[in-house]
Formats: sequence, structure tokens, C-alpha cells
Amino acid sequence: MNPRLAAARALAAVLSGKASLNSSLPAQLDKVEDRDRGLTQDLAFGTARWQPRLDLLAAQLLQKPFKAADADVQALLLIGLYQLFYTRIPAHAAIGETVGCADKLKKPWAKGLLNAVLRRAQRDGEAMLADMERDPVVRTAHPRWLQKALKAFWPDQWEAICAANNAHPPMILRVNRRHHSRDGYLKLLADAGVQAQACAYSRDGIVLAEPRDVRGLPGFAEGWISVQDEAAQLAADLLDLAPGQRVLDACCAPGGKTCHVLEAQAGLSHVMAIDLEAKRLVRVRENLDRLKLDAELIACDARDTASWWDGKPFQRILLDAPCSATGVIRRHPDIKLTRQAEDIAPLAALQGELLDALWPTLEVGGMLLYATCSSLPTENTEVIGAFLARTPGARELDLATEAGLRQAHGRQLLAQEGGHDGFYYAKLIKIAASRG
Repeated sequence: MNPRLAAARALAAVLSGKASLNSSLPAQLDKVEDRDRGLTQDLAFGTARWQPRLDLLAAQLLQKPFKAADADVQALLLIGLYQLFYTRIPAHAAIGETVGCADKLKKPWAKGLLNAVLRRAQRDGEAMLADMERDPVVRTAHPRWLQKALKAFWPDQWEAICAANNAHPPMILRVNRRHHSRDGYLKLLADAGVQAQACAYSRDGIVLAEPRDVRGLPGFAEGWISVQDEAAQLAADLLDLAPGQRVLDACCAPGGKTCHVLEAQAGLSHVMAIDLEAKRLVRVRENLDRLKLDAELIACDARDTASWWDGKPFQRILLDAPCSATGVIRRHPDIKLTRQAEDIAPLAALQGELLDALWPTLEVGGMLLYATCSSLPTENTEVIGAFLARTPGARELDLATEAGLRQAHGRQLLAQEGGHDGFYYAKLIKIAASRG
């Protein structure tokens, strides 16, 4: 299959609100030649990354918008524009190959339209975009609701956040301290001719100078390393783990933090990892097996404690709550298309419900670490502030890290170009059981 057609079909599902790229793209990648997989991924993810900008340009170029049934043609047009402005693909190839895909969509009427619009974009697009730069949506390539929210919450940092969200993320490794120290593994990389350096905040983190196939790095198959962003790596040490503890990892998939907890403290008495969907736990089990680690995995709604909790209290709980994922847009650029302003309040309500449900399972004297990959205080410091206000037996603890910015509650990490993702942490201790 033509890589442009594969990317367009994956992207059309996202534009139609039916899927994310993580769910729509794999099936399309299976249909292209191996040599075209990289191009297909770049076309899909790159177009999603710049979609807010490209979509406004397309609106200027088109006489009328596409019908809902023609999301595939709309996707093709955006992919064509992405090639013209963000790749080194020759314009004649970008236009010709993209236009040719209309026949495969069984929409030959679209060929003339695509050809005319893309050729005008080739001729006038740069000047048109320059004229549109006054619009912050064009300038930042972020949907208007998100651009406004970031500007309101982070008036001094919002443009840097947007720039980081649009940059390609670095490849960051987590060294399994059961096998090697970070310094020891850095030496192995140097001996293998791989340029890398230690992360600034995670004791186990290494950032590679250039991304590469992790399977070719020393000891990957043996479990010496995993791929995990530096911000997410902070969780294990912030939990203050000790031998004999029972630990709960709520909302655990895909399991990176579960594995890191087990790597960081071999003497834990029990680790339970739960997630809403059983199919997501398959990936958790695969990660555990590669690292030769074990945890009890349960598919359940964490709020329904009667269905999964045996009544034995946990000394540590990690709640990596479902969120808008606005801190990891650079890794999942289709968040710009799938997330809407009206999603945030329900997510904050869900986060509060999870805190309320899990708190009774925590031992008095135990600690809960709340985390999200959101950059929006609505899901972070405001959620923790509201929980503390309604929970007399909860107190906040300082976080032992210099990463991020101190907030009214917890610390907010903002996405950094070449560094960590956007993330949030708050640490709570249970000083008394709930009344009643």
C-alpha cells in the first residue's frame, strides 16, 4: 500500500473522532512495505503535529469544507500539505503521489481538487502562512482552546511549552539498577559508540543523542534497560519505597512505573497493579516478563474497591490518574485533534473520585503519590487542593526533587525541548483514618 494512503486512512479515523493514532495506525502499517513503515509513521504523526496550522491553511485554500464522509480526502490534503512544508520530499512527488491516492479511496472526483489545492499551496502557501502568523493557533500549531488554556495558566512559559510540544521528543532510557548503575551503563554505551548523557533529575535516566532501535542497545533483551521518559521515572524514588511494603499501582498500563518500582526495591512484599482494561494489562505483563519481574495484575475499575481489594492496607499507592495527556503531546500529537476543552472538567472529577476511592485502602502512616501527564492545573494542583480540603486525615508532603515548578500543591513539570515530558506530582500522607 502507498504510505500516503495508509497514513491518510489512519489519520481519517482520528479526524472522524473514531480512534487515536495508537489504535488506527498499526493496522495500516501492516499493509505497507517494510521500507515504507518509517515514512508512513512520519506522515501520520507529523501531520497530526502540525494539523491546527495546516487545517487553517487548508480552509483558506478550499472554497468549502469537506463533508464528514470525506474525512479521508481531508486527511490526504493535510498529508500533502505536511509534505510540502515539513519534509524534504520533492514537491512533484509529494503532490503526484498524494493525488494518486484518491483513486484508491474510490473517490476519483477528489483528484482534480487535491491537485489544484496542493499546487496553489506550493505556489502561495508560504506567503499565506506568513500572513496568518498573527493567529496564535497558526503560530503555535495548537488548537485554540489549548493555546488559550496554556497562556492563561502559564503566561511566562506557554510559548516555550508549545514549542516543546511541537519538537520531536528525545529517546530516554531507564537503567535497571538490579543489573547496572547508570554510570556503568553509560560506559557500555560509550564502548558501543552510542552518544548519551545522564538525565538531570532521574537517578536511572539516560538521554540518547539520537534515537535508535532499542533492540540494538546493550542488554535490552536481558532487561538491563527500558525506554521511559525522565519525568515518569521520578515516581519510583518519590514513593520512598522500603522492604516489606505492600504497593498498589493504580491505572498502571503500560507498566513502566510498575516495573521501575520493582527494580528500585527488590524487598517489597507485594505489588498489585490494576487497570480498567484487560487488554492493556497484556502490555504490562510483557514488560514484566522481559525484565523478569512479577506483580499481581487485575483488570478492574479502581473506584470499585469491593471488586478487587482484599482489605489488607497498602503502605504505598501510586495513582497515575487518567488525564488529558497535554504534557505528552510531542509523543502523541494527535491529542491536539482528539482532546477537547469540555473533556477537562470530567477528567478532574474522575481524578477526585479515584483519590476518594483509593484513600481508604491506604494504611495510616502510608503515602499516596498522585501523578498525571497533564500540563493543566485543573487536573493537578486544583484536584489535590480539593481532596485535602474534604479529607481531614490527609496531609501533603514535600517532594524530594528540584524538577518542575512548585505549585500551591505538588510540583508541575513542563515539557522541555531535549528534556523531560510535562508531568505533575503530589505526595500525600495519611495521618488518621477517615471518620465513620
